[in-house]
Amino acid sequence: MKLILLGPPGAGKGTQAKQLVESLRVPQISTGDMLRSAVAAGTPLGKEAKRYMDLGQLVPDEVVVGLVKERLAQDDCRNGFMLDGFPRTVPQAESLASGLNAQGMSIDSVVAIMVDDEELIGRITGRRSCPDCGAIYHLLYSPPPQADQCSCGASGLIQREDDNEKTVRERLLAYHEQTAPLIGYYKRQGVLKEIEANGKNPVQVFEQIKKALGL
Repeated sequence: MKLILLGPPGAGKGTQAKQLVESLRVPQISTGDMLRSAVAAGTPLGKEAKRYMDLGQLVPDEVVVGLVKERLAQDDCRNGFMLDGFPRTVPQAESLASGLNAQGMSIDSVVAIMVDDEELIGRITGRRSCPDCGAIYHLLYSPPPQADQCSCGASGLIQREDDNEKTVRERLLAYHEQTAPLIGYYKRQGVLKEIEANGKNPVQVFEQIKKALGL
């Protein structure tokens, strides 16, 4: 099965991706991991990507798409794969479709995890971590044993700098402007599976995904 996993920040894509990979036994293709591997390996595209990354610039679509095509041509993707974090825009999706068609492949399903903005903001801004042991808590869903104190005994739980409401709203705005149009694009292709995740825990969301994919 050849899948794409979509969803806004805080939708729980990481948790669902892990379970999907285990269930389907296909590789998870993350653009971040792929870029780091290509740079480390010193491939021609990796060197080109590094040039932009060293300048603090976004890696151009054609470079990212080229890396994705190279990765999907590897043997472990022969029986399927799951793309996570790519495509991010409709032009990337169109380039991906063109590249896959050239290899005699196409996307089977696109799983889009749907969560309202206000719930996402609550999910993300409520996250806290222990500065000592790294344990993760959530003020609403999995609070620490005592206010502002970890089970290891350390006090002064911290909030990630980019988990504040202003930054989260900016990230969501970028998602709606750049990535959300993919939902309409893939709906028109007839491969979109919308998963309503408002108020649902990860187990409930995964059950919906399995049902949508016929697993």
